[in-house]
Amino acid sequence: MTGKNFLFTSESVTEGHPDKVCDQISDAILDEFLTKYPQARVAAETTVTTGMALVCGEITADCYVDIPQVVRNTIKNIGYDGENGGGFDYKTCAVLTSIDEQSCDIAGGVNKALESRSDNADTSSQETHDIGAGDQGIMFGYACSETPELMPLPISLSHRLAYRLAQVRKQGILNYLRPDGKSQVTVEYVNGKPSRIHTVLISTQHDPEINAPEGNNICDNHKVQEIIKNDIKQHVIDYIFANESIGLDSETRILVNPSGRFVVGGPQGDAGLTGRKIIVDTYGGYSRHGGGAFSGKDPTKVDRSAAYAARYVAKNIVAAGLAEKCEIELAYAIGKAEPVSVMVETFGTGKVADDELTALVKNNFDLRPVAIINKFDLRGLPAKNGGKFYQLLAAYGHFGRSDVNVPWEQLDKVNDLKLQACSCECSCGCCN
Repeated sequence: MTGKNFLFTSESVTEGHPDKVCDQISDAILDEFLTKYPQARVAAETTVTTGMALVCGEITADCYVDIPQVVRNTIKNIGYDGENGGGFDYKTCAVLTSIDEQSCDIAGGVNKALESRSDNADTSSQETHDIGAGDQGIMFGYACSETPELMPLPISLSHRLAYRLAQVRKQGILNYLRPDGKSQVTVEYVNGKPSRIHTVLISTQHDPEINAPEGNNICDNHKVQEIIKNDIKQHVIDYIFANESIGLDSETRILVNPSGRFVVGGPQGDAGLTGRKIIVDTYGGYSRHGGGAFSGKDPTKVDRSAAYAARYVAKNIVAAGLAEKCEIELAYAIGKAEPVSVMVETFGTGKVADDELTALVKNNFDLRPVAIINKFDLRGLPAKNGGKFYQLLAAYGHFGRSDVNVPWEQLDKVNDLKLQACSCECSCGCCN
């Protein structure tokens, strides 16, 4: 964010969006395997289209999981059930699977980190106490002071709108809605800070006809869209902005179903694929992204675990008052435990120099895969939450969540960072 005055937009999608259907299926499979066998290596990819779901990938585990049943249950819980699904149905869709074991070449390097080997080829067929990264790659974490959960305002509002859209459907408040939907919020920034809401956009799948209170069916699309717009404004948009410090004003644009009709949706309208909503999953484009998706990946994959750790680091730095904005970049080599690089960027808002913050991060956060897994109990979370954890994060974002007890959102490093920053003679007044 380099300009002082600008518009910034982020989007979210509901759990019924085809890509999010796939993310939830992949993470439901992950949850099931980790619940039964915490050491499981899982890379589950899903695609859905008209009348079909396909799961493929690599899974190594000492347990059995009925993958087709997990797929059908996930689709059912989203709401694709009979007529309510608008053409996609958990009972009748085909479920195909094509699963192999994890490559022994990858497993050997992950099981025993490069730092623990006598030479590069000294790999292990069994997991050791010090595992290496499951792949190379770069991961970013971010936090800022725009919201109480230290997330950018546009993505925070977009997630809440999308979640509310699903709530009013599932609770029967608006019983003509179908599972697919999207939200988008444009925020106007003045002097680099959120000033007003410029545009709110909701697109929601719906029945072709709406039952009127009088008992008759309204089938004229002009009237249907008018009802939808009024209902969405009242029950979704106004509901979310009722207690916001930056609310709607007379010039805020409200757009509801600007395509004019949204009856055909979900996997029947568009094919879906795991990992195609990585910006929705993270910071809404406000921060950089390394390109790696989360869903369907066990915690040895640093695309997931290191991104969680990077958010944890950034959030603690901002919460400690050391910066108003903080972005962390981590980079890993496959089979190597220690990150190959760590970078802190505070975009000119830091009370401590970025290189000094980088040193603080290295001294206070163990960013090896095994340390991240153990710190957040990433392998044990599904069993501790009744078999469902990662699938709960597969829609409405992995960061800033208050409805799920997410360990990487904890602020247990704030005091340590404050005290150690004082020795750097920072100007934030954190020692007072």
